[in-house]
Amino acid sequence: MRFRFQPPIQLSSSGHHLLPLPTPPPFLSSSPSLSTCSISHHHRLMFSTFLLLGTTTPMTLEKTAVNLLSFWNCHSSSSRCTSSFGIAFDIDGVILRGQNPIGNSPAALKRLYHDYSGNLKIPFLFLTNGGGTPESRRAFEMSQLLGVKILPSQVVQGHSCFRSLLKRFKNDFIVATGKGEPELVMSEYGFRNVISLDDYASYFDNIDPVAQYKSWKVKQESNMLPFSMKSIQDVSLDRVKAAFIVSDPVDWGRDIQVLCDILSSRGLLGGEEEHQPPLFFAADDLQYQAAFPSERLGIGAFRIALESVFNRIHDMPLECTVFGKPNPFVFRNAEAILRHIWAFSCHGNAIRPEDEDSSSHSFTTLYMIGDNPLVDIKGALQAGHPWFSILTRTGVFRQTENHAEYPADVLPTMCEF
Repeated sequence: MRFRFQPPIQLSSSGHHLLPLPTPPPFLSSSPSLSTCSISHHHRLMFSTFLLLGTTTPMTLEKTAVNLLSFWNCHSSSSRCTSSFGIAFDIDGVILRGQNPIGNSPAALKRLYHDYSGNLKIPFLFLTNGGGTPESRRAFEMSQLLGVKILPSQVVQGHSCFRSLLKRFKNDFIVATGKGEPELVMSEYGFRNVISLDDYASYFDNIDPVAQYKSWKVKQESNMLPFSMKSIQDVSLDRVKAAFIVSDPVDWGRDIQVLCDILSSRGLLGGEEEHQPPLFFAADDLQYQAAFPSERLGIGAFRIALESVFNRIHDMPLECTVFGKPNPFVFRNAEAILRHIWAFSCHGNAIRPEDEDSSSHSFTTLYMIGDNPLVDIKGALQAGHPWFSILTRTGVFRQTENHAEYPADVLPTMCEF
C-alpha cells in the first residue's frame, strides 16, 4: 500500500496515514511530563479495581466505586466544579459485550453522577472505534442499556473525526459504506451529497455478479435520504470524489468489487484507469470483542482484504487514510471534549477559547480504560501526558502478563484486592 504524505499528517508505525483532527482549542495548554511513578499507588489501585468490570463481584465493584469517590473528594478542591482527572472508556470488551453490560458496569457508571441532580461528579466519555449509527442514537441506546444519562457529546466513535473533512467534501459526491446507516451518519455531519454503497450499487445492473445467490438484504429501507431519488443517469455521470468506510462492511465481496471499480476509474465507473479518489477508514482494528466468546474480524481486516485484491489487479498500490485509535490526535480531541463536558456539567455551557485564563481546566490525569493493547493502550502511550492507561482482561486481551510491546500503566490482578 502506498501513502501520500503531506504535513501535518503523521504516519502510524504500520505506515498508515494518521490524519489529524481539527486543532484543539487554544485553552488546551500542554503540561509538564508526568511519570507514572508520580501517581500514587492508591490512585492507580482505585481505578484498576474500579475498572475490573468483568472480574469483580457486584458488591466489590460497588464498594470500590464508593472508595474511589471518597478519594476524589479528598484530593479535589472544595469547588464542585473541580476534578483532577477524567476517564475515557472503550465500549466493546470493557463496558459491553454485544448488547450486554459486562460485570457490574451500570452500577459503576452511576457512581460517576450526583444522585440528586444527575450531573457528573467525574467527567467521562466513551472512546470507541466502533460505529455505524449517529452519536445521538448511540448515546440513547447506551443510556437504555446502562441506566444512566449519556449525552451525544460523550460518545466519540471512529467515524466522529470525519467531521474534520466536511469543508473539503461538503458538497462533493461521496460514497459511504459499513454496517448500520453510514449514509445517515455522514449526512448528520453535514455532507450534502452522500450515498450509501448499497444504494450506489443498485443503480448498476450486474455490478455484483453473485447478487442473485444472496439471501439477505443489506439495504436500509427506512433510510431513504434525498439522494436516493436521483436517476441512473445522474449517478452514472457523477464522479465519486471520495469513499468512506464508516464501519465494518456487511457484504465484503460486493463492497470490495464496487470499491475497486470506483477507485480504479477515478470515481467514474466505466472510465479509464486513473489516479484513485481519496479513501478514508474510520478505524483499523484487526479484531474486536463482540458477543461471541472469541474476537471477531474488524474494519482493519476489511482494509487488508481490499488492499490485497486491489494491489493484485492494479499497477498502482492502494492509498488510504486511517482514523480512529491509536491515532494520538484522537486522544487530544478526547481531552478537549472532556473539558467541554466538564464545563457544561458545571456551568451549563461549553468553555470558550477566549475564557482560557478564567475558565480553563487542566486535568492531572486522563485514564484510558481499554481491552486492546494495539489500539487503546498504544494510543494512550503515544499521546503521552496526561493520559494513563489501564488494560482490562474482559475483551481482546486475556493474557496473564502485561503486553510486551505496548504495556499498560496498570494491568489489574486479583492480588490487588
